[in-house]
Amino acid sequence: MTQLIPIRILQKYAEASAAAICGILVLFGWLCLHFNWIGLALLILTAAYVIGGYESTKEGVTTLWQEKELDVDLLMILAALGAASLGLWRREYYLIIDGAILILIFAISGALESFAMERTERNIQSLMAVTPDTARVIHNGRESQIAIAKLQVGDVVLVKPGEMIPTDGIILEGATTVNQAPITGESIPVDKTIGDEVFAGTLNGNGVLQLKVHQHPESSLIQRVIRLVEQAQTQAPPSQQFVERFERGYAKVIVLLGVVLGTLPPFVLGWDWETTIYRMLIFLVVASPCALMASIMPTLLSGIAHGARQGILFKNGAQLEKIGRVKAIAFDKTGTLTMGQLEVVDIIPAAEYSTEKVLQLAAAIESGSEHPIGEAIIQAADKANLSWQSATHIQAKTGRGIVGEVAGVRVTVGKATDIPCSPELQAASNSLETAGKTVVWVSLPQEVIGIIAVADTVKPEAVSAIALLKQLGIEATAMLTGDNRRTAQSVGQILNLDQIHAQLLPEDKLAVITHLQHKYHNVAMVGDGINDAPALAAASVGVAMGVSGTDVALESADIILMSDNLTKLSQAIQLGRRANRIIKQNITFALFFICLLLLANLVGSINLPLGVIGHEGSTLLVTLNGLRLLN
Repeated sequence: MTQLIPIRILQKYAEASAAAICGILVLFGWLCLHFNWIGLALLILTAAYVIGGYESTKEGVTTLWQEKELDVDLLMILAALGAASLGLWRREYYLIIDGAILILIFAISGALESFAMERTERNIQSLMAVTPDTARVIHNGRESQIAIAKLQVGDVVLVKPGEMIPTDGIILEGATTVNQAPITGESIPVDKTIGDEVFAGTLNGNGVLQLKVHQHPESSLIQRVIRLVEQAQTQAPPSQQFVERFERGYAKVIVLLGVVLGTLPPFVLGWDWETTIYRMLIFLVVASPCALMASIMPTLLSGIAHGARQGILFKNGAQLEKIGRVKAIAFDKTGTLTMGQLEVVDIIPAAEYSTEKVLQLAAAIESGSEHPIGEAIIQAADKANLSWQSATHIQAKTGRGIVGEVAGVRVTVGKATDIPCSPELQAASNSLETAGKTVVWVSLPQEVIGIIAVADTVKPEAVSAIALLKQLGIEATAMLTGDNRRTAQSVGQILNLDQIHAQLLPEDKLAVITHLQHKYHNVAMVGDGINDAPALAAASVGVAMGVSGTDVALESADIILMSDNLTKLSQAIQLGRRANRIIKQNITFALFFICLLLLANLVGSINLPLGVIGHEGSTLLVTLNGLRLLN
């Protein structure tokens, strides 16, 4: 895979360079003709034909030879060569310029397509960079580093605090908290102890772990994600298949009609052969689908430029078109609909204590912790301008919380204990947990002094963003998350989402996207994590968050919201719908004008210069219409 990337890069820049050189040569050729330097002009334009038309000629001939199919590339070459031959024959050298422009248009189109060709390879490379290349293996009491690919089932792997877990495994020794957000999307690190499974690509907390490899690294969760992304991006969408079929069908019809027009008129209509060949060449020029091609690309490129000014990055024009057809949208939760970090949202003290006292004692204990819940408590205390006495004898109790002493008094901050508490406090805790919040109990040796609720809060603009999408006629909004069902339901109710899917692994998210596509056909997926990559790649349109998004999400997605502002999604949809309307207008006009020129040629009321003017004029008009999206 890594060997393909330099090839793709060379191909991409080679085609772009060929298009640029062709454009420069066409310009110089036109200037030479203007000053009547015929010999030099012919030499320069010949070079433009060869350099600009090489790739299209190769593709057209290859398709004809291997697949026995005609395509638009071959039709373009025939039209361009026909214009050049007629220009030489009648000494109307500006006709050669027309053929060169035809070639230039297709050279630019081919270069633009090549810029997207290496995306799959880069996606896979980004995914593979998530996990380390080596792992520490313990064998006969000795530690050694070996490549991940050489790990065998039954090997014991050592993972130190703060390190990325190199492979899926079962914990044999140790306890820790693991940040699984990159893989499962869970907003809160998960406590792990002996017997629990951990995944490659997740981040170990403050514990030392010994893992038993229970499956080959090729079967690990992250490797399954890699394969899913690869499969999803190598499957050609139906729209692409339709375009390819249309191009080849169009080319067949035009070539067939060209042959008929070049042979039958002398016998049927009594034309002389010079008139017949002349009309055939006019036919090839005016029937060239440049206006049809210009109906789409300038419009999409203008839309892309407009989107970029608004902080919406489209990776290719096809996705601008697709986003305008979206009927359903699925969202990741953590970091997409929510802030992606914990905040203190409620503090409820026991009857004889104040909220400040509860937060103060909790902050004193959590000041020695690196757990995200502890960080949220410290931030809340700092925001309230509270000061606290330093705690001593701080000790983390994995799965239970953290314990320490403040002014000689033992304080526990963590999960509920057997220490009695008031019914009111217990009821408040149950209510907060039902709402999807994580409750932290603050206790002294003989009593509970209060509870603190933390949660990953909904982004401020998320509610209005969902409402805007529904106003635009989006038929279904869904949330896909690895978080627990209770938290997911709470967020979903706040945002008024239509569907809520919780406790999902990456392949589960992909399955939901597939189901939505069967029902709604055009589905967008919005996410920011590694765990979203397969769903982003498989959706009709993948949308990533530009600030919080991981490299893999950014590479897998088709559209990037650069400011992480969800309201930009409705703007992208509106822009896509405008683009689709303009494209329909352009295609209708282009087909009408081609038919008009063909009819004029058939009745003999048009000559080649007028045919060229009509052809180029229709191309210019649809191009200018497409450029309206720049405003």
